[in-house]
Amino acid sequence: QVLLVESGGGLVQPGGSLRLSCAASGSISGINLMAWYRQVPGKQRELVAEIRGSGRTNYADSVRGRFTISGDNAKGTVYLQMNGLNTEDTAVYYCQMRRILTYYWGQGTQVTVSS
Repeated sequence: QVLLVESGGGLVQPGGSLRLSCAASGSISGINLMAWYRQVPGKQRELVAEIRGSGRTNYADSVRGRFTISGDNAKGTVYLQMNGLNTEDTAVYYCQMRRILTYYWGQGTQVTVSS
């Protein structure tokens, strides 16, 4: 079993920054994709950013240029640096890691952007 735990969420004012962290425990060998998703009530969970073992990254249009994903597959850690936050970024953020066809999810961390 793989357990993912997120941290770093909280309340921040518009224009502020947060850095989310996710650490995996258990059998983490073979992890080759890591990602961050977010979800708000009444909406589908959406991909925010992902990073592959090659280092190639992909970002949602809404966050490109403001967010940066990084991680270490061998260590089972993934980070999301969020700058220039606005109210539309308010959501529960989930980390995800993949091995073959199996996806693992964290419990989520709340990010609230409000003045």
